[in-house]
Amino acid sequence: MEIEWARLSAAALRERAATNAFVLLPVASTEQHGPHLATGVDTILCGEIARRAARLIAAKQPVVVAPTLWCGLAEHHMDFGGTFTLTLPTYLAVLRDLCTSLTRHGFKRIVIVNGHGGNIDALKVIVGELARDLGVPIATMTYWLLAEPLFKPLLEDQPNVLHACEAETSMMMVAAPDLVDAARIADAYGPPPAAPGSTLNRPMYRARSFKEITKSGVLGDARKASAAKGEELLAAAAQALSDKLLAGEPWG
Repeated sequence: MEIEWARLSAAALRERAATNAFVLLPVASTEQHGPHLATGVDTILCGEIARRAARLIAAKQPVVVAPTLWCGLAEHHMDFGGTFTLTLPTYLAVLRDLCTSLTRHGFKRIVIVNGHGGNIDALKVIVGELARDLGVPIATMTYWLLAEPLFKPLLEDQPNVLHACEAETSMMMVAAPDLVDAARIADAYGPPPAAPGSTLNRPMYRARSFKEITKSGVLGDARKASAAKGEELLAAAAQALSDKLLAGEPWG
């Protein structure tokens, strides 16, 4: 069964809406990812995971994956170049219009699948406003937070996804290997995972440029990456999302 919105006709999408299909709306970012990865990492990986999850869901529940929103909240990466960012009011407006389009076509269960850390806090607020205003349940999830128990055993020296790291580089080796510059991986490392009370996890928050945290644009160590890890991580993320949705979450 076809699961990608852009590959379906309008008539087929009307039929899918009539079956109370899930819509997975991937949202991500276009931003710097160190010296060795293309700027589209978040968009590529988020779309890949949403499609993989949808294929697991489709055998039991109707589902469709909307095109990935490639721009998000990435002000903290702007100092490195190569980055697009939206302001918060614009981001809210874009998501409101996209979700309004979905509901006007009859879709009533929307899951915003997030693939960018800078979007997390805003999305929690945004889905509440959109659910209230549009009158349908709208949920959000961030794929690596959902999959953390599955990711941790697969990674050597970090507990979860960081940035342009062992995890993201491994997954890109599978999803878009031509966008991984193998000659630059030797330079692709930065501070280790943040401990409680460190620069990244302080009780009192101040917005910081990523350049204050890592000179390379990397958090973690991409030198530990491999395609074998990448396939396991992608499969785990898709499984975690599909399992939750098929179990009735977050609607129950």
